[in-house]
Amino acid sequence: MHITRSRFLRQWALGLLSFICVLTFAACGSGTPSTNTPNPADTGETSGNTTLRVALDPTFPPFQTTTSGGGFEGFDIDLINAIAEAEGLTLDMQGLPFDGIIPALQAGTVDLTISTMTITPERAQVVDFSRPYFKSGQAIAVQESNSDITSYDALAGKRIAVQIGTVGADQANKANAADVRTFDNTPLALQELANGNVDAVIGDAPVILYAIKSGSASGIKVAGELLTEEYYGIAAPKNSPNLEAINAGLATLLENGTYREIYQKWFSGEPSELPEQAPI
Repeated sequence: MHITRSRFLRQWALGLLSFICVLTFAACGSGTPSTNTPNPADTGETSGNTTLRVALDPTFPPFQTTTSGGGFEGFDIDLINAIAEAEGLTLDMQGLPFDGIIPALQAGTVDLTISTMTITPERAQVVDFSRPYFKSGQAIAVQESNSDITSYDALAGKRIAVQIGTVGADQANKANAADVRTFDNTPLALQELANGNVDAVIGDAPVILYAIKSGSASGIKVAGELLTEEYYGIAAPKNSPNLEAINAGLATLLENGTYREIYQKWFSGEPSELPEQAPI
């Protein structure tokens, strides 16, 4: 009888312990996320209240430049602000050298760039682009007295100044030039031309034409025809969820006339028709 009662007590104690363990496990498990629940950081989802860090190179008037008060102004600035307003986005604009912007996008230290960045196949391999927001092309600038350089072929054996990391730099490196000098921005390259230290500059046509019109680069002219037909895009890291809102906002501005208003604030004439995708 004593043995039977002891055995019963042991079995009862073991059963009670098992029951407590089950309750404890269930209680602990209820606060633990399932292994099948995705982490928002892993899915790339962003909160509607997220501030987007926008990189730009403020040395490219009339697209972007620094104001006397330390802010930014230009066509690109007005455009990205209008897109943000249309989509309810908050922006934090940060100035960076142009050749450092794509590395910053790849490193995730910025979320977007609107910096007159030409959409190219090479860039599209490492970043994603919005639909085109501006039609442009590469132009050759020479001194007004220059009559020798009238085409791209005439650049062979010449001294050329360019902005580092640009399509203009790529064009110059293929021109069989005697010397290609790189600068941090196009205005510095144009000043090198105005001073007679180089024979030509290759750069974005709107920037060169604006420099001539505003008088910031004196005694120069555009030679020959545009070398390329290009489109600028707003770039983001690969698979960024932010481009959907950017494209939607840009489409709204194109449809409601806001894009045209911004264009005519900074340029003369009518804006070019823009495709939904760049022909690259």
